[in-house]
Amino acid sequence: MYNSKIIGLGHYVPENVVTNDDLSKVMDTNDAWIQERTGIKERRHVVKGDGDTTTTMGVKAAKIAIERAGIDKDDIDFIVFATLSPDYYFPGPGVLVQRDLGIKTVGALDVRNQCSGFVYAVSIADQYIKTGMYKNVLVIGSELHSHGLDMTTRGRSVSVIFGDGAGAAVLTGEEDTTKGILSTHLHSEGQHAEELSLIAPGMGNRWVTDIMEDSDPNDESYFPYMNGQFVFKNAVVRFSEVIVEGLEKNKLNATDIDLLVPHQANLRISQFIQKKFQLTDDQVFNNIMKYGNTTAASIPIALTEAWEAGKVKSGDLVVLAAFGSGFTWGSVIIRW
Repeated sequence: MYNSKIIGLGHYVPENVVTNDDLSKVMDTNDAWIQERTGIKERRHVVKGDGDTTTTMGVKAAKIAIERAGIDKDDIDFIVFATLSPDYYFPGPGVLVQRDLGIKTVGALDVRNQCSGFVYAVSIADQYIKTGMYKNVLVIGSELHSHGLDMTTRGRSVSVIFGDGAGAAVLTGEEDTTKGILSTHLHSEGQHAEELSLIAPGMGNRWVTDIMEDSDPNDESYFPYMNGQFVFKNAVVRFSEVIVEGLEKNKLNATDIDLLVPHQANLRISQFIQKKFQLTDDQVFNNIMKYGNTTAASIPIALTEAWEAGKVKSGDLVVLAAFGSGFTWGSVIIRW
């Protein structure tokens, strides 16, 4: 039995910076309103026609992670791709990454767990490595939100939050079971699925033919919906629970945490969790101010930036935690 450890990290974000003032030109909002509620100052959006897609951004992040891992692309045994914004309804982006990287015919799996997608994807990779089935697994979280947002005053409560980008990690086997990923913890509560959702297109209620037939410019079913206050209240509870669960599983305390990397949903959520666990600013890494909420990409982007800044060192206890649509949530406990 092996542990798995992260040996390479990479991220990519589009060059196009969209500030809160930029958004105020297309919808009734302003910088103070957005920062007060979310902590976000700017985000990145792809420019239509520039070639950036969920897959291509994931590929760019993956190339960096593979290079930093010190392995060849053909050493990758399996690919796990987390996203809510695939290039196509099907096939998923995992196989497109395999194609675009020119990797041999390895398995490719897509994870559709939105904000907790990267945590779920890491947990899957961890299990494959633990059992010895695969040695090197490429895990990607990538999102292209901007093309699917309602960029009018009608959609401002959601559209100001999200940004585009991708992050990637290479995981490999570690014989020393005191190092690497110590445990992962996953949960869901589907009774609240519609509180944060995008209903159409989908086989259940609103498929493409319905949208085309109705041709209703006021149909909001294909734009994201979020019951913000309800999501916030659940997030702060579930974040805390799953962090405690991971610490207790490994007989650790909050004082043992060297770095917490939370999903970048809302700076106020991160600050609430930081205060609850009595962590310093140096013990929590946030970059939502620059990128907004990049959903499945948020944790790998943040973890990569934290590592690049020297905030992740050998022997550190690193905790990843996420909560989002579904509702789904989870944590990963890592001894770096």
